[in-house]
Amino acid sequence: MSPDIAMRTSFVEDTLMEPKTGAGNATVTSAWQMMMSAARISRRVNPTLRSHGYGALKVNSFQKKFTNRPRLKGLGGAAISLAIAAAAAFALTHALKHVDYDEVFAIIRSTNFSIITLSLVLVTASYGSITLYDWLALHTMGRKDVPYRIAALASFTSYPIAHGIGAVALISPVIRYRIYSNHSVTAFGVANICFLTGLTFWLGNMTALGFSLLYEPAAISVIDHLSPSVNRALAWMLLGAVGAFLIWSWSFPRRLGRSNWVVQLPSGRLVLLQIMVGLLDLTAAALAMYVLLAPSLDIGIFRLLAVFIAATLFGFASHAPAGLGVFDATILMGLGGEHREPLLAALLLFRLLYHFVPLVLAVVLFGCVEALRSLRGQKADTEKPVDRLGISDGRIELQSDHAGNDQRQADEANRIGRLAVENHADDDAADSADSGPHRIRRAEG
Repeated sequence: MSPDIAMRTSFVEDTLMEPKTGAGNATVTSAWQMMMSAARISRRVNPTLRSHGYGALKVNSFQKKFTNRPRLKGLGGAAISLAIAAAAAFALTHALKHVDYDEVFAIIRSTNFSIITLSLVLVTASYGSITLYDWLALHTMGRKDVPYRIAALASFTSYPIAHGIGAVALISPVIRYRIYSNHSVTAFGVANICFLTGLTFWLGNMTALGFSLLYEPAAISVIDHLSPSVNRALAWMLLGAVGAFLIWSWSFPRRLGRSNWVVQLPSGRLVLLQIMVGLLDLTAAALAMYVLLAPSLDIGIFRLLAVFIAATLFGFASHAPAGLGVFDATILMGLGGEHREPLLAALLLFRLLYHFVPLVLAVVLFGCVEALRSLRGQKADTEKPVDRLGISDGRIELQSDHAGNDQRQADEANRIGRLAVENHADDDAADSADSGPHRIRRAEG
């Protein structure tokens, strides 16, 4: 690579990698940052090999790996998602085959308002704990300067919208970037936040699922078709993995990645806090559904928790909007019996309170934030021409490029208007005895 091309490439990189705060720049900037990161990594070749002409070969080899592997992973992930969605559609169709929907809506109408209020309180507690996901991630990254209200705003808007649309890995980083870019958090910083919040989510899921299966190992046997003894062994494996990660991170801070993208992992105490926050989130969400269940169903809390976590994970894996169909089929299969109307009524109420209401609130809140940002941008654009005229705070200032002309005009006025007082005794001979008045005559330049 010639020095001229390298200089131009470096300039483009530095320009594009700066966080943009204007409206409409988040998606484009994030995409360019990822592309420029790939370009930067691909040019990290041995200078000696580059000088001998081997640089292009290594870059081409890297580019093939960089482009082909994600494509294969994407195809594999899409195949898994389609398989889960197809299986869920079949199971849901079978589960709803003989349901009396008139009875379902009658149960919903007869639900006590105090029960709905209690469920809403638990939903609020669940989403309140979700706001701590970003806050913990920022503290792990050392960005304690970002206020909690910004972390809460990013968490509360990104999770319901991304999960409601069904593209969590795509939508969530874009929403977070739109919020964090005003606080000097780059696209790579947002990627770190997404990774660390995902870590909190999985630590909480694994811990809750492990304890649930230890207490009631047969809870998900109808879903995974494994014996209770195998499910109990799976529970010990999950808890052991969480414990091993806790011990591994306790001694000193750990890092993952390479020099181009390094993720600072939380320390042992922060890992414990992550586990507690994840448990609070899942437990509050499961309890929000538990209080809606009719007492006649006789479903224990640990059984509900195990099936609820399994349904949540399957819903995420399917990439369906809010796990639609997949989550519901798993709940109906894992908890339902012959009489599914009360369970379906509780499920519909839970969907309304936990998914629909927060989604509407998140969309309205994020829309207000974007509208406010747009108004501020328009106001700044209208003030820029006034600033260029030199008008600031009610004062008129002369710009430097007009200073020379102003000075020349002032000198000309002084020269033209300069007056001289001369004695005209010769002209006033008739009044020579009198010193007489002086005549004012324009001075000659």
